[in-house]
Amino acid sequence: MAGRLKDISPKTHFRGYANPGPRVPGQADDPQLPVAEDETMDVLCGHFRIFQLRKGHRYSTDDILTGWYGTSWCPRAETILDLGSGIGTVAMVAAWRLPGTKVVTVEAQIESVKLARKSIRWNGLEDRFDIREGDFRDERILKPDERFDLVLGSPPYFPPGSGVEGDHPQKIACRFELRGTIADYCITAAAHLQTGGIFACVFPVNPTDQELRVVNAARDAGLTIVRHRPIVLREGEPPLLGLSVMMRCCDLPESMHHQTWHEPALIIRRQDGTVHPEYAAVKLSFGFPP
Repeated sequence: MAGRLKDISPKTHFRGYANPGPRVPGQADDPQLPVAEDETMDVLCGHFRIFQLRKGHRYSTDDILTGWYGTSWCPRAETILDLGSGIGTVAMVAAWRLPGTKVVTVEAQIESVKLARKSIRWNGLEDRFDIREGDFRDERILKPDERFDLVLGSPPYFPPGSGVEGDHPQKIACRFELRGTIADYCITAAAHLQTGGIFACVFPVNPTDQELRVVNAARDAGLTIVRHRPIVLREGEPPLLGLSVMMRCCDLPESMHHQTWHEPALIIRRQDGTVHPEYAAVKLSFGFPP
């Protein structure tokens, strides 16, 4: 069935909050950019929109927090690499916050790559993005001498067969380690970081063996987790996720090797289900009203 166009006329406000940032082309009259019947087009950052499958993988809190955290601690990045970039959520959040950057994304699922390219075109970002299809472990995807100020990653969390995999191939590959683990993300990031560059990623901290996987992966790749922030999804519950900023040990004085500054938890929702005040402020910082 042919796709159908939706009303994508520019609006100054969303949920009562002003949309910050530049207007985007929003090519409503381009027949190559319809919202297909199995897709939705959703708010991401300011006037940025993102195409997603209705029943496939859809962006979530961990994706947008990765883009926010990485750009918060690497605010002058000129080049960004997003590993396992999916539909482009993390990369577009970073591109919105750092408007002068050039971005390379690497994603193996062709369905996700097609959606990302569609979103990039709609948002007028084609001159800033280099979207590469393939497994980032493949030496042909990234040249050995390519270096980036900021590397981002929202890797799959679980080994295959360790849980309910879901009903859509796109979801399965985003949740389960079909093409690499957190260790592969760390190794690739370390190999392509610019001098003094930062690798920011998200990964579970509960159960504790998951957190140990991140610590060991960083150490084995010659990285130091410089700072770490746990994420509590509902006030009063234990943290389930953690955001990490890593740097190469060779870029740090020896006294900082494998020394981590542990930040207080970021709480997403209060006990009554409303958005926590700090997270509301965080969302405003990447152009998405609470």
